[in-house]
Amino acid sequence: MDKRLRSSLQASPESFLSSATKLGLRSAKASLKSLIHGITPSSPLSSSLPPSLHNSISHSIASFQNLRDSGKSPPSPPTKRRRRSSRQAKTRDEEVEENHESGVLQDLQVLSHIALLCVSHPKNTFSPADLLPAVQVLHDNLILFESDSVLLSEIANLCEEWWKDGLVGRETLISQSLPFLLSRSLTLKKKVDVHRVYMLREAFALFDFEDESIEDLKLLMIRCVITPLYLKTEDGRKFVAFMFGLSRQLVKEALAMIRSQIPFGRKSMLETYGDIVFQAWKHVEGESRNEIENGFLQGLIEGAIHANSGALAASIRRVLGGFINQRTTNGVEKLLFRLTEPVIFRSLQVANSNVRLNSLHLLLDSFPLEDPDATKETKDTMLDKQFFLLERLLSDDCPEIRVVAVEGSCRILHLFWEIIPSSTITKMITKIFDDMSSDKCNEVRLSTLNGIMYLLGNPQSHEILKVLLPRLGHLILDPALSVRVAIADLLLLLRDIRTFQFHKVVGLDVLLSTLADDQPPVAQKITKLLIPSYFPSKVTPEEACKRCVTLIKRSPKAGARLCEFALSEGASMKSLLELVKVFISLVLSPKKLQGDQIESLLVGAAYLCNNLVTEPLYITALKELFSGGKLKRLFTAAETGPAQSSVVNIISSISPDDAAEFVEECMGLVTDCSGLSENTERQEEVRSVHKLMLSCDWFDDMFDVLTRLLQKAAYGCHTKFGTEMPKQCVPSVKRKKTKSSFKISAKEKHVSGKKLPNMSTSIFEEAYPNAVGVAWQIIDLIKSEGTRIATLRSKTLESAFFALKVISEVSIVHCMNYEHMDTTPILAYSSLALHLTLQNISSMGAKNEGFHFSRSSSLEAILEQTMYHLFSCIEKLFQAGDAGKSSKLPSERKKDHKKAANSCRQKLREPQTDPCSTSDGGTTFSEPKRISNVMKMLTAVLKFIVDAATMRLVSNDGRFLKFTTIYIQYTISIIRQHSQDQLQFNDDDLRGTFLCLKSSLTYTAKFLNLVLANTNEASTPPPEAYNLANYLLDLIISVESYLGSVYAVRLVTALKPWLPDLVLALGARHIMKQTSEEGTQFTESEQSELQLPSWTSILAKIELDELANISPNEEAERVSEPGKLSSFKKLIGMMTLLLRGNSSILDAVGKIFMTASAVALEREDFGLLLGLLHFVCVKLVGHEHRGWQGLDMMLASLEGIYPEIERQVEEPSGNEHGKQKLQKARALLEPIWINYTCESEGPSMMEE
Repeated sequence: MDKRLRSSLQASPESFLSSATKLGLRSAKASLKSLIHGITPSSPLSSSLPPSLHNSISHSIASFQNLRDSGKSPPSPPTKRRRRSSRQAKTRDEEVEENHESGVLQDLQVLSHIALLCVSHPKNTFSPADLLPAVQVLHDNLILFESDSVLLSEIANLCEEWWKDGLVGRETLISQSLPFLLSRSLTLKKKVDVHRVYMLREAFALFDFEDESIEDLKLLMIRCVITPLYLKTEDGRKFVAFMFGLSRQLVKEALAMIRSQIPFGRKSMLETYGDIVFQAWKHVEGESRNEIENGFLQGLIEGAIHANSGALAASIRRVLGGFINQRTTNGVEKLLFRLTEPVIFRSLQVANSNVRLNSLHLLLDSFPLEDPDATKETKDTMLDKQFFLLERLLSDDCPEIRVVAVEGSCRILHLFWEIIPSSTITKMITKIFDDMSSDKCNEVRLSTLNGIMYLLGNPQSHEILKVLLPRLGHLILDPALSVRVAIADLLLLLRDIRTFQFHKVVGLDVLLSTLADDQPPVAQKITKLLIPSYFPSKVTPEEACKRCVTLIKRSPKAGARLCEFALSEGASMKSLLELVKVFISLVLSPKKLQGDQIESLLVGAAYLCNNLVTEPLYITALKELFSGGKLKRLFTAAETGPAQSSVVNIISSISPDDAAEFVEECMGLVTDCSGLSENTERQEEVRSVHKLMLSCDWFDDMFDVLTRLLQKAAYGCHTKFGTEMPKQCVPSVKRKKTKSSFKISAKEKHVSGKKLPNMSTSIFEEAYPNAVGVAWQIIDLIKSEGTRIATLRSKTLESAFFALKVISEVSIVHCMNYEHMDTTPILAYSSLALHLTLQNISSMGAKNEGFHFSRSSSLEAILEQTMYHLFSCIEKLFQAGDAGKSSKLPSERKKDHKKAANSCRQKLREPQTDPCSTSDGGTTFSEPKRISNVMKMLTAVLKFIVDAATMRLVSNDGRFLKFTTIYIQYTISIIRQHSQDQLQFNDDDLRGTFLCLKSSLTYTAKFLNLVLANTNEASTPPPEAYNLANYLLDLIISVESYLGSVYAVRLVTALKPWLPDLVLALGARHIMKQTSEEGTQFTESEQSELQLPSWTSILAKIELDELANISPNEEAERVSEPGKLSSFKKLIGMMTLLLRGNSSILDAVGKIFMTASAVALEREDFGLLLGLLHFVCVKLVGHEHRGWQGLDMMLASLEGIYPEIERQVEEPSGNEHGKQKLQKARALLEPIWINYTCESEGPSMMEE
């Protein structure tokens, strides 16, 4: 091949070019380079080859154009699309034509490469003037070859090489090649292409960017501004910055593109934009620089101050950071001062806290703000002004501003300590230590500590901080966990600075007390602080053990807590093993120790063992340590609950061979469980026993004992109250012998025996508290996966379940007679039902393997039966002795909800004749206590409903919605009784009742969410959802009106996440009517019979109050000052914002107000009418016609309201005050009515 090309080259240039094109580019590429670069300047080919090359290229291009022109045909109408097989079958002529085009393009590839080799000849053999015609014709026809990427690349390389070599006529070779290279870099997204574009950047200056024909290139260049590859690479950023100097119009468009990316850009991208704009500003002059300064930067500064969100303001400041971080560059500081000074100081003192906060951030970023050309006196005055404003903002009313101000002040002190006057430093730092560290806001105190830790990074601040830091010692006892964690971090920082002693900031006694009692994050950091003192690397393990024993004797709880985190904070395992040995020997030594010391030694040993068992080597050592009956002796020495629990934990950790000896002792911890549900310390003890029983395979025996305790309590309920006992609840006389025999009580023999005289009350009163403790244990066992599986597979689970059923029934039905009735059995009963149902669903194909339920208690129906049973219990409670007349919930009969609530209230007012209606302490069981008990029971049942619905285990929403509605109504009535002094709640009773109320509100809102989530076009929301949503709003009003805003604020906060569901439920009624075939209109008689939601009348009174700016008359409702219902107004405001985002829901909810307005008009309650219409026309929808577009139901209601208002306004009336309200109502509706009627009557009416 080389010989053929060489011989053709010697023959003539035409022969050489013909031979090269026949071989193709891939085959001839290497040979072509060696042959062409071998041509010398004296060779005749140096002058003859370029013209021949030009002729060959021109001929090939002409051939290619002829082939394309011949292939074109006049446009024809579209024909039916051919099948794939017919599309694949081409005619012979088409194939020949394609082959010719492909051949011509391959020839051009070779010719373009030869031209490139000639241009790049190392000896510059060929004259650029001779080569230019050939290169020019390739460049000018570049657009023809868009189908051949290889040819395009060769031509682009050729033009690029020509430009880089600075050859003659290079400006004529960029109009096509530059757009191609730019487009290629944006499409292929390769760094090498970006580099090529940057290297050709000077060529872009030759374009006339004011010409319209340049638009396509401008669009490509603007795309570079938002292309990640250009922003990530250095060459890309430099090219984008270079663009700013090409044209003012291009600068404006590029800056507009950057501005549009600020709200959504990532931090790195925004910082890149700042750097690009800064680099552009440095190199541009004239109008382009003016556009950057007075257009872009000025707009950013104003936007950073007036941004409506902190995130947007922060994003803007990141772009500004490109200039702020380069303030040492000549001209930058003066520019920032000129743009910022006129707006920032005024903005720091405005009433809008959001603007003040944004301005403060900008000031801190720009500090110190000064004119470099000003005199020293002027600079000092400006600096004093900034410090004055910073000090003022440290006392700002807005906590967010104080947070930023204190951290910013410490940052300024850290960075500029040397140049700030000492008097200013003293003033600022004293205020921070004295005022900010005691601020009422947790975040401010936290920021104070963070700022001081940052300030410690400047060594020049240490002298004054030594004096002031002890003033922060009280923060170690701060109520906020985050603050306590922060001061622990501060102490750790001080420990590592030689000139400070952390114990002078917080005394050792306080540290030990905190270590003993605080939460794990704080305790772990204090452990890290103290570890070098108790486990130093330079002392022996024996010495370290002595120090720890001394610590335990000084502060037992702190010493035990140190052991919990010792391993994770650097203590060696070898030292910890020695420490376990020392602890055990001390507990077992004949030397008498105090009880709290023994407890702490055992607790610490349990922590250490739990850490050591992670290594198999130490497990063996621990087993040897606790062999020989030591564990038995430890259990005997452990006199307190935590100490016994620690021994159990040790047994669970190391699993010794003689663990069976401790079953009786451990079982006593779980059987003596009266008061367990309220004793967190004992709960930990019981959990440790559960863990031991599971690990040692004694769980079934333990659960059998717990079941017998429940059966005893169920029997007590049966004997005292006559509650029916299911046969599954009665224990069999003969029990299967288990691994261990456990004793619980000598009186247990009465569980299955006959009722004895005077024994019913004693059995019940003795067994019920233990049953509550067992119920708590069952709930706790279900929470953990391991114990849950063991519980659900227990052979006595059925007996436990039905015993809980009996106990739950008594707890609910008799909760108004016995103060100690607890909800824990109900929660355990319902939790078991839920998990049994879930387990049954997950094991459908396994034939319920592992379950031990009889056929009579089918798992498939267990949840439905539990629901029915609990509803039956609530019915007995609500019906006050009339439960035998019906087997349904009150809400399922044709009675009004209020009757059900009134029935329960009547029961509450009846005198208690049962001698057991006194509390355990012998005092009278007060009515508020009884009400509190009722609400707790109802809340427990409501929780069960919501949990079942969340797990999608129930589908009958209507029944549950009715129950929930009755509960909310009952709650409202109780609140109103309290306000009318019919009930006297003390603070504790009211606090407990309110907690139930808050939980119930959250459960109710979540249940509404579940109900609405299950609706679709085929299944509309049930009407009960609308009623329940109205009662929730009534509840908020009742709480704020009768209990105060403090309680209402908490309810509104709890309800806020569920507002979309509340709004949708309010619109459910009219959405359902709109989708039905009956239409949406009400007749006047139907409207008069409607029961209007009471919250709408309160809202109308609030509107009238705002409209007239006077207190409304006290009517009907006992809300004398509706203007003070701030929480309710806030809630309505949030609902309004949500409604404006969805016109269909707005229409449905707005229909409520329009219907209420129609009813008010018919009743001639003109105040209610005006208030509602004012809310609709001013706040909800507005006066403008476009706001009413698409609100078909509201406009349909308007057809009945507006004409009637006009009619009554025109009629003579003696009620002038009412007529004035009607006239105001008409004025509100008139513009809406005119636009509506104009649209309805068509264009003719519009013309008039």
